[in-house]
Amino acid sequence: MNRIVVIAGEPKSLATTRGHFLVSLRLAGYEVHAVAPPDAMTARWLTERGIHFHPLPMARAAVAPIGDAILAVRLHRKIRELRPQIVLTCTIKPTVYGIPAALIARVPRRHALITGLGYAFTDRRKSVRWRIVNAAARFLYRASLRFATTVTFQNEDDRDDFRRLGLLGRTPAHVVNGSGVDLDRFTVAPLPEEPRFLLIARLLRDKGLAEYLGAARLVKAVRPEARFDLVGDTDPNPAGFPISEVKAAVADGTIRYHGSVEDVRQVIADSRIYVLPSYREGISRSVLEAMAMGRPVITTDAPGCRAPIVPGVNGLLVPVGDSAPLAEAMIRLIDNPNEAMCMAKQSRSIAEQRYDIRLVTAHMMEILESSNRPLPNDLRREFDVEPV
Repeated sequence: MNRIVVIAGEPKSLATTRGHFLVSLRLAGYEVHAVAPPDAMTARWLTERGIHFHPLPMARAAVAPIGDAILAVRLHRKIRELRPQIVLTCTIKPTVYGIPAALIARVPRRHALITGLGYAFTDRRKSVRWRIVNAAARFLYRASLRFATTVTFQNEDDRDDFRRLGLLGRTPAHVVNGSGVDLDRFTVAPLPEEPRFLLIARLLRDKGLAEYLGAARLVKAVRPEARFDLVGDTDPNPAGFPISEVKAAVADGTIRYHGSVEDVRQVIADSRIYVLPSYREGISRSVLEAMAMGRPVITTDAPGCRAPIVPGVNGLLVPVGDSAPLAEAMIRLIDNPNEAMCMAKQSRSIAEQRYDIRLVTAHMMEILESSNRPLPNDLRREFDVEPV
């Protein structure tokens, strides 16, 4: 039986985002092991489905050379202990430390899944800290991805940028349609008559929180009946958005803030238009969920954000980092309810055609099973890895 180890920096993603894929691997005959920071609910969810969970401490956002060195050693030890035929890494730290660790442990197939580029590539302020993090991320990606069997991206822009920056080397790259959406779980809900806007995002600057609040204020000045909802938890990321600004917007009546919500289906059903002013995404799961439930989408003309949107068909694209055009797009869909209704129907149709989680899982499994590329001779000698 083939044994696969999936390494993730965020444990909850193993159930919420990768769950269908992991269960499908097990049903296909794989012995599936998941490695991620400790989380009791995730551990129980995976165990109930026959997936082995191995808790391993991992600071997701911190830049800590000593801690990261310890993480690299721990990953190598865990991989060597499990002796898998395949390692799949998700997010930056599991990838930049897990792929070399798998190579040294002589794992024959090493797959990296790039689900988004995050703070290391998207901070618009270009602070000194960001420049250091960006340089470090490029170096680590370049050093690790040359040892991957394949690299899979969730949009073509990310793949093309990695190629342009020379981060892939000779490693083959694939693109899948995000993480997919469960169309049986996220079913179409009737559109409310009232103009209700919704953003679901962790409280990060690069999710466009400032632009959403700014646009909400502009819209409410001329369309006071509009309602704006925000769902999402705070985040320790360096690009975290101040909770004080969110509270101020609640206090002055601009938005309603719901914090973290376990099941987002009801808040999507209560909305009429979904909004994501993000600076960059892999492909947003919340956008796909909103589309599956039949919601028009307003998002930015940015990598990963524009991918699911056909402008004027199932949504509208606006420039990154500007509240004014975002507000104009919101007012357009308030004033043209029939257009919003048509977009809602097209959103569900596009979700069915391209983003069904079953299609995405099948594509991921095809990539895993079709790629069994040995290391180039020069890299094999460097790490004394036998051909497979």
